[in-house]
Amino acid sequence: MRRFFDGRSAFALLAIAAAIAGCAGSGSPQPVPRLASPLHRAMEPPAGLIQHVVILIQENRSFDDLFNGYPGADTVSVGSIHGSPVPLQQMPLEAPGDPSHSHGAFMLDLDGGAMDGFDDEAWPRSMMPPNAPYSVVPQSETAPLWSIAQQYVIADRMFASNSGPSYPAHQYLIAGESAMADENPDSLVAWGCDSPPRVTVRLLDAHGKEVPGPFPCFDYATLADEMSARSVGWNFYTGKMLSIWNAFDAISHIRYGPAWTTNFRTPPSAFMTDVHAGILAPVTWITPVNENSDHPNNLHNTGPGWVASVVNAVGRSKFWKSTAIFVVWDDWGGWYDHVAPQAEDVMGLGFRVPMLVVSPYSRHGYISHDQHEFGSLLKFTEEAFSLPSLGTTDARSDDLADCFDFTQSPAPFAPIQHALPLAQIRQIELTATQPPDY
Repeated sequence: MRRFFDGRSAFALLAIAAAIAGCAGSGSPQPVPRLASPLHRAMEPPAGLIQHVVILIQENRSFDDLFNGYPGADTVSVGSIHGSPVPLQQMPLEAPGDPSHSHGAFMLDLDGGAMDGFDDEAWPRSMMPPNAPYSVVPQSETAPLWSIAQQYVIADRMFASNSGPSYPAHQYLIAGESAMADENPDSLVAWGCDSPPRVTVRLLDAHGKEVPGPFPCFDYATLADEMSARSVGWNFYTGKMLSIWNAFDAISHIRYGPAWTTNFRTPPSAFMTDVHAGILAPVTWITPVNENSDHPNNLHNTGPGWVASVVNAVGRSKFWKSTAIFVVWDDWGGWYDHVAPQAEDVMGLGFRVPMLVVSPYSRHGYISHDQHEFGSLLKFTEEAFSLPSLGTTDARSDDLADCFDFTQSPAPFAPIQHALPLAQIRQIELTATQPPDY
């Protein structure tokens, strides 16, 4: 029987909460036994086939919001407000306003598993229409994303591993944990070791209750550490080194270690420049500037074109035949979604977010209905490069095996239409702003 996360009772995996006691030190949750799956093990990429993994992190969209009506995917056109139906309305990507997507908003939206409390969360009502969280992005604005999905893989059962906003989400995408931090630090600049003095981040305790927490500078292991220990290269592309979306700023041994000056690149468009020059690390994370991120209230609709540009850069390069690109959105952004997440621990799972899987070995025009979470990206990467498990959410996650067919011949790349021109990307980056809410 599926269990829903109600924040009032402890589930079987509450051992993760033991990390709170040492969150200012290692912060590592108790390992979850790795699930052995003959199918998944059989579908691991043959040695050396995948030599590059690119993880592109977009912002704040639920699956129902961004891919509503995608043929064959699980979406709805009518939501629910405490049991009463409400048609989902269209709202452009560039519309003003930003629904709440804190852990508290997650609990309200979830409503014990009913998925009908989105009207209880906060949103700027003077800027947004009634029932604003019950909205979908017009398909006319997501054409590049639909084109990618039609050629490659879209997953409609990808869940955030955490039930809060961007700071913990980005930690889960590099480490499979956040030392139980469940909110954004109360800082308007950097989130991590470069946060101003006296900044703190709230945590979840063993019963799912928010409690005051420490300065947001931790020291747990990340996927980058596993790679560095085995001489597997990695790079992180971001808008600014001291950006709220530079997750490694919260990892003290990386922030104050040699990698800080060797493994980070700005601005995000440097990725395209590097690939064109024949440079692509085995593993790459990319976070865009605010305007290209799909983040609500950034007053831009260029995110889908930005994603297409990243895909095209790799697809047109010598790296295409050895690369897997994962495009994922870091949290639901407060937007309605009708699929209730399964409870894995006090932190999550969070709500559904979209994921696209782009590779010459991706299944063609495939919709993945298997359950995935952020740890699945880590696990795929670990298997591709023969890395050990971090023992966090990667251990309980699947490895995205259903998204690939490694027996097929690499498909030639067909450029994605409506990609954002590089000159326009660079101009946007020159005038980029910090998101007004996160």
